[in-house]
Amino acid sequence: MKTVIIGDSCSDLPANYIHQHEIPIVHYLYLFQGKEYFDDFGTGMSYQSFYNGLRAGEMPTTSQVNIHTFTEIFTKYVQQGADLVFLSFSSALSSTFTNAVAARKMVLEQYPEREITVIDTKSASLGEGLILHYALEMLHQGASKEEIVDWVENNKLRMNHWFTVEDLEHLRRGGRVSGAAAFVGTVLNIKPILHVDDAGRLIPVMKVRGRKKSIKTLADMAAERIVDPENQIIGISHGDCPEDAFSLQEAIQERIPVKGFLINHVGPVIGAHSGPGTLAVFFLGTQR
Repeated sequence: MKTVIIGDSCSDLPANYIHQHEIPIVHYLYLFQGKEYFDDFGTGMSYQSFYNGLRAGEMPTTSQVNIHTFTEIFTKYVQQGADLVFLSFSSALSSTFTNAVAARKMVLEQYPEREITVIDTKSASLGEGLILHYALEMLHQGASKEEIVDWVENNKLRMNHWFTVEDLEHLRRGGRVSGAAAFVGTVLNIKPILHVDDAGRLIPVMKVRGRKKSIKTLADMAAERIVDPENQIIGISHGDCPEDAFSLQEAIQERIPVKGFLINHVGPVIGAHSGPGTLAVFFLGTQR
């Protein structure tokens, strides 16, 4: 039976990767400078234009993917005789997962002979993207739908997400830090280190002083917590700060042998809340 794996645009994979692997994608929407855009991996609006707008004071808004959108894409593929696996952005950060579950029920009422599995990856950005990557690798190697679903469910909480931000103001707007903490942190050049916990929530873990120290800390986290690095792809996503992303890559390579890296921008939906200068690393450990 044919299996189709569907992702969403908060996976922040490079556009050429999406096209090369012909991955069906559910696109989030965002409102920017009075116009609505699809989160389409930097195709409709370049990442640089988006982040330059943030630096200039633009305040984009984002919206969840509605049930109708999911119903359309699920129906398209089940009509082709496929069984589906949808890998969703963390339910703790968006209600989109709930809409996907509702759409699944509606589609299966019409096509009860098909199977649709909706998985809350509890992940974001390239953490979600790497889970999608590994699931696709399994599919291309001939794994069954059940084997892929089992792997994702058994390994998604091993996907580490560690990140820092350059400007605390965007976290303040999102309610992640208080106004007073953002002010003091800015004055003292404090950079928070955050991660995504087992519930899929953004959680502050520690504070360091200065950008160089925060990059070093991310590299240290990867070196200390990764398992079997020689056989892993490490993800690095960034809020339009490619030089810092490459500095992080070099710092990791100095510490551990790695199979390879996947580096891309943080997309607009997540970047609207984390801001320019966000820097994140993703990898599999024994736990988060």
